[in-house]
Amino acid sequence: MHRRALLAAPPAALAAAALLPAAAEAQGAPVQTEEFMVPSKDAGIELFLRNKHQEGGQPRPDRTLLFVHGATYPASTAFDLPLGGLSWMDYIAGRGFDVWCLDLRGYGRSTRPPEMAQPPEAGQPLVRGETAVADIAAAAAFIRQRRGLPKIVHMGWSWGTSLMARFTADNPALVERLVLYAPQWLREGPSPAAAGTGAELGAYRYVTQAQARERWLNGVPEAKRAALIPPGWFEHWAGVTWATDPEGQRRSPPALRAPNGEVQDSRDFWQSGKPFYDPAKITVPTLLVVAEWDRDTPPAMANTLFPLLTASPGKRLVQLAEGTHSIVMERNRGALFQAVQVFLEEAIA
Repeated sequence: MHRRALLAAPPAALAAAALLPAAAEAQGAPVQTEEFMVPSKDAGIELFLRNKHQEGGQPRPDRTLLFVHGATYPASTAFDLPLGGLSWMDYIAGRGFDVWCLDLRGYGRSTRPPEMAQPPEAGQPLVRGETAVADIAAAAAFIRQRRGLPKIVHMGWSWGTSLMARFTADNPALVERLVLYAPQWLREGPSPAAAGTGAELGAYRYVTQAQARERWLNGVPEAKRAALIPPGWFEHWAGVTWATDPEGQRRSPPALRAPNGEVQDSRDFWQSGKPFYDPAKITVPTLLVVAEWDRDTPPAMANTLFPLLTASPGKRLVQLAEGTHSIVMERNRGALFQAVQVFLEEAIA
């Protein structure tokens, strides 16, 4: 395990006040940033973890949170992207939380499987759900051991919701509470993440920035598109995200390589009427949060999933107006921040 530590002063307030709730200001001591490469269960595969926490804070299960990403892009370039001077990770850490984000193998700054150095058609879909859950288990175990905690909060986005929910269903004693942002559930037809893939999937797929923008805006009313993403935000995210894949950058146009494991899982599970996990086995407080223009994981999925969480105390479902699957990086991201933060901070009997 390797680590790099940085010290940063806390944001004085949420920048671009018109875009985020004025009352939600960073508070308390300076925020410390640390980065780690953590061994996975497989030799030669290391996982990138970033942590932010206020100096001098005491570890608590309900204030220690691990976030994991979806099927195409890493966590570190979205969850910790300083838009308007502040990232979602900054926001949560500034409220006294010990916040971690994980890039699964094949994504971001984690090790790419050796098959990703070969043409995609030479291999089978990489990073299936079982492998990704094992990566989450390794990262969560590292955090719990480092902080001396019996359990922590788990939060996932998109495909990450299925992974975190599966981990929680299998390991209820290790999870304090669960946040599912843009939750995945049974669907008819392929996921938008599978656009451009054929009947025979290779090990990974190439995604261009133009494809990413088109997918992002899918489902947004034409009259609302211009104001959805503040100027420069998409370009900032795309720049740092595509830069994590130097090999893909050498293509023309530059592309990001994304493992195809989730696409295969979607065909084998979600499109086939076979859930990847059993919601009834989730026994911790759970939040489902989704935006109205989400076409990757439409609100209907969350509405179907919610009543199936029969053993979750204090469960809730929040739908946010005027946002997409990527509301975390849009004009109305403050609504997402607030909805999640209220759930994280409140007492649940």
